[in-house]
Amino acid sequence: MDSTKAILESISDGVFTVDSSWKITSFNRAAEEITGIPREEAIGRECSEVFRSSMCETACALRESVATGKQIRCRAGYIIDFEGERIPVSVSTAVLRDENGKVLGGAETFRDLSEIENLQNQLQGRFQVGDLVSRSSAMQKIFKLIPPVASSPTTVLIQGETGTGKEVLARAIHSSGSRKEEPFIAVNCGALPDALLESELFGYRRGAFTGAVADRAGKFIAAGSGTLFLDEISDVSSAMQAKLLRVLQEKTVTPLGSNEAVSVKARIICAANRNLASMVKSGEFRQDLFYRVNVVKLEIPPLRERMEDIPQLLDILIEKHSYAQGIDVKGYDSQLLPLLMGYSWPGNVRELENFVERAIVLSTGNTISISDLPSEILPRRSTAVSESGTMRGARADTERQMILAALENNRFNRTNAATELGIHKTTLYRRIKALGISLPESDGRS
Repeated sequence: MDSTKAILESISDGVFTVDSSWKITSFNRAAEEITGIPREEAIGRECSEVFRSSMCETACALRESVATGKQIRCRAGYIIDFEGERIPVSVSTAVLRDENGKVLGGAETFRDLSEIENLQNQLQGRFQVGDLVSRSSAMQKIFKLIPPVASSPTTVLIQGETGTGKEVLARAIHSSGSRKEEPFIAVNCGALPDALLESELFGYRRGAFTGAVADRAGKFIAAGSGTLFLDEISDVSSAMQAKLLRVLQEKTVTPLGSNEAVSVKARIICAANRNLASMVKSGEFRQDLFYRVNVVKLEIPPLRERMEDIPQLLDILIEKHSYAQGIDVKGYDSQLLPLLMGYSWPGNVRELENFVERAIVLSTGNTISISDLPSEILPRRSTAVSESGTMRGARADTERQMILAALENNRFNRTNAATELGIHKTTLYRRIKALGISLPESDGRS
């Protein structure tokens, strides 16, 4: 008995036992440390009084074990410690019987998962800012720039192809700074002719034109001290460029039909799906305006250059649209992933989202399958699926790309890369060798 007690005292998992009345009869050292409750205070009390968890009322693993006579392993939940803090735990339970098989009570072990939860939160924060999600090294550089950019009033230029998420990045910048409680107003400059765009941005006074029956504040004024996002600024005319330049220089706007300038305080973020520097050289965009908007430039890479983001984006988009449509779609067929990662996605993340939304609406099961692929994504899908060699090659390419991305994100520290990928490091070593991935002589382990 002494040796058993010594073993229980030496392990890192919390262990306690209860009698048939649910009173605690033993409480090891780790249980004291995790809960913050000394064993002399715990022994003799009902276990629900010690842990104060919602599990005790609705999903008590120990009660379930005693009722069914079966062990329960690694059930996730939480307990409340002595200071009222929520502690995530993994619980395992078993029934205690005497030599005749009579039930005497039960035993429960619980493991503190706080460090694992903190690591998951750190990884989530590392790969997501607001609604912007990415594991690619190029996007990680942008993520690192968001906090200092968000804390500054500097004008920002976001460049990237259509559908890459320029407005999502602009919103992430806005919500990461001191202006997050102020308005965020977006205007698509390329969707409006000059006359409408001018009244939309600068506002107008009553009688300024036919139909102007009352004063209206423009978006520059409506944004207040928040953020004004000027999308597709590359599409505005030369005349409108000159008016925008004056606003950015003088920090004032003059509503149509008025002679009085009004001060504006909004932070300006511009976006373009064309290269403004090239447009300046060709004479399509004013050089002085370019210098005004190009104080800080962030360039979002297209989806085809960060294919390692597709699995995470798929999970998020499936959850988003299955909830919105009220359709119970849980995930996607594993064979679908290499095919999606082999497509160039000219419409980028927006095209991927359209595919997911369409697939959820049309899907007949609770997972998105290859049969849900539209012809433009996979024109010859029957051939691609039937050729096992092609599928194996696609899967290998997908796996190689994801492993390389994780290694680069962690400066080729294999242990950290394995943690990011959610696999054991020996599995990672084996896959690196099998896929023929070459590693640099020096890495980030030091």
